[in-house]
Amino acid sequence: MDHRDHVRLIRDGIVGAGTTWADYGAGSGAFTLALADLLGPGATIHAVDRDAHALEDLGEAMRARFPATVLHRVVADFTRPLELPPLDGLVMANSLHFVRDKAPVLALVVRHLRPGGRLVLVEYEADQGNPWVPFPLSYRSWERLATTANLTGTRRLASMPSRFLGSIYAALSLAGPAS
Repeated sequence: MDHRDHVRLIRDGIVGAGTTWADYGAGSGAFTLALADLLGPGATIHAVDRDAHALEDLGEAMRARFPATVLHRVVADFTRPLELPPLDGLVMANSLHFVRDKAPVLALVVRHLRPGGRLVLVEYEADQGNPWVPFPLSYRSWERLATTANLTGTRRLASMPSRFLGSIYAALSLAGPAS
């Protein structure tokens, strides 16, 4: 997959949804860069990852490619409480499949979204993992999990073949009213 593929997967979940976003499990930033491309100049992105070196690389790439995007690099584990402002949306691309017990983590994640905020998930279309993708979740499993996390309007955005576990999909879910 290249930058165009990343943009294509998440585009319909991003456009028109505000300019304050986060990327949970950003790594070196393939989907953070796609997010910056879609949000345009003046957007603010909080890139969250445990790997400080990957976030440094992401910072360099953002300065080179999207200098008008404000990037906050957050060295942290998204499975723990985070200090972030209310978000218009967040992307979790190939990060939730590292979490075995997803429901409590998703409850933490959703708290950062404004009512109606968007969660864009990118995952492998599988429920059986391997050593590199230990706990994937198919779109059907995501639909069930999203409902338990007070997310609504879940829909598939796009999918594409992948050499890992057959295919990859992007889905959009919306945060319900604050509880």
